[in-house]
Amino acid sequence: MSATLVIQSHRDPLPFDWLQACLDSVAAWARANEYDYRFIDDRLFDLLAPDLREKNCQQRVIASDLARLRCLQQGLAEGYDCVIWCDADFLIFKPRDFILLEANFALGREVWVQHDVRGKLRTYIKVHNAFLMFRRGNHFLDFYADSAERLLRLNQGRVAPQFIGPKLLTALHNIVQCPVMESAGMLSPLVLRDLVSCQNDALRLMQQQSSVKLAGANLGSSLTLREGIGDEEMEAIIEHLVTKGL
Repeated sequence: MSATLVIQSHRDPLPFDWLQACLDSVAAWARANEYDYRFIDDRLFDLLAPDLREKNCQQRVIASDLARLRCLQQGLAEGYDCVIWCDADFLIFKPRDFILLEANFALGREVWVQHDVRGKLRTYIKVHNAFLMFRRGNHFLDFYADSAERLLRLNQGRVAPQFIGPKLLTALHNIVQCPVMESAGMLSPLVLRDLVSCQNDALRLMQQQSSVKLAGANLGSSLTLREGIGDEEMEAIIEHLVTKGL
């Protein structure tokens, strides 16, 4: 058994063909570093308490945000020294530069580019949970998981999709300054569009606001279809990232 476990999860079959390239990139990175790799389908949700599973069955993103934390806790309980989560739409396109922090835990970096109410491009710098890393002995994972579960139990009705994910993590980060894996980014739809068009305003702004060059990024499968970015465009984006980077 390796000292490190990398975990990914998604329902099976995959809803978009291009997701397989993302999964393959993470699995290949894990193999290259001699990490154990584990893919879990909807059995991921079995790790939730029955009442929370039922309460959030219509909001799979919310359920997944908590279930991944319980899955990571399980990995540490199995004896791994380090556990890593990557979303199924997380692409490691520069694997040699995707090097783990020497920290007890780390979150991903979100430099989100979108238009404001006046139509001007703006960046919103936060953290995200599409990439998570926790080493044995860290105190943050248990606190975060228990806080997320408590908030879900207290809340009545539907909540924002990012309620216990990026929103809660960013609020905590703003107070305690969590370690951040700056090379583990997230690409907004405007940045994705720039990668397959002659425009580069959003891409340039994201690059200017990023502290390092990205080596991996979440590609936002929950937004691509809604934003009209089809499979062929996503395949072209992945090809561009793998061959040219950002």
